[in-house]
Amino acid sequence: MKKLLIILLCVPLIGFGQQTYVPDDNFEQALINLGYDNILDNYVQTSNINTITHLYIFSMNISDLTGIQDFTALTHLSCEVNQLTSLDLSQNIFLTYLECWSNQLTSLNISNNLSLTTLLCESNLLTNLDVSNNLYLTDLSCLSNQLTSLELSNNLFLKYLECSGNQIANLNLSLNNNLEQLSADGNKLTNLDLSQNYLLTYLGCGNNDLTNLDLRNGNNINTIIWTGNNPGLSCINVDDSLWSANNWTIGSSIDAQQYFSENCNGNPTNRYDIQLNIKLQKIISLLGKETKPKANTPLLYIYNDGTLEKKIIIE
Repeated sequence: MKKLLIILLCVPLIGFGQQTYVPDDNFEQALINLGYDNILDNYVQTSNINTITHLYIFSMNISDLTGIQDFTALTHLSCEVNQLTSLDLSQNIFLTYLECWSNQLTSLNISNNLSLTTLLCESNLLTNLDVSNNLYLTDLSCLSNQLTSLELSNNLFLKYLECSGNQIANLNLSLNNNLEQLSADGNKLTNLDLSQNYLLTYLGCGNNDLTNLDLRNGNNINTIIWTGNNPGLSCINVDDSLWSANNWTIGSSIDAQQYFSENCNGNPTNRYDIQLNIKLQKIISLLGKETKPKANTPLLYIYNDGTLEKKIIIE
């Protein structure tokens, strides 16, 4: 009988042991609002949270996410617009999606999040970002931090990279062959080689210190670029200098001193200078009648420098 009494007395203690410590009152209140807790006492029943897959706790004035480690089934976390200074998600091994932008993060541990595909950590205070273990990362936005470097050689599936507004001096993307969009404006880049990024459709690299830019990746005709405010950049390596001069010189996206060549380091026989203002003057049919661009029809394109080009757009 005494043994039975001892066992019964231990039951509530065991139940109490299955609690998760949540010291931040705003974090716990958010969990109460979501129905995962009912008393603001710094503890949450672990069984109420360890099966949660999606957690949205944005703009709740949370400064400490202690307790997040027990959300062991978590795949999606949105904790943006809070007051977090550090975030350790190393125990949330199933995490695939993370939004933690507009906090005050100086430390972010995602080393064990091997399934992570989306990371949006812009507008923080990060000086270092280690994504070397996040092999399946496809979307990375880390703009407006204090990064001086960014190592992405392991992120072979990366498609979208937004790293503007940092202090990055070197960005090696030679292995990121799946990259489609790159925004790297407002850094300290001096050299940018995108010749291996065959799928690139958008490039923003203005407001840097570029002196070399290589865009010979075979996909220029599908790409929008902005290279403005790079006073040290003159020659830009491209697939087709004439095409680039006629399609990439509109508005303020290109500096006045910048021009295009298929080989900036060689004899610039195919140089088309923006300062020459080479533009399409008119399009005429093979019968000499002025017309508009038409698919699957051979037409003559006449430029203001006297150049005549016969081409057909296949659709």
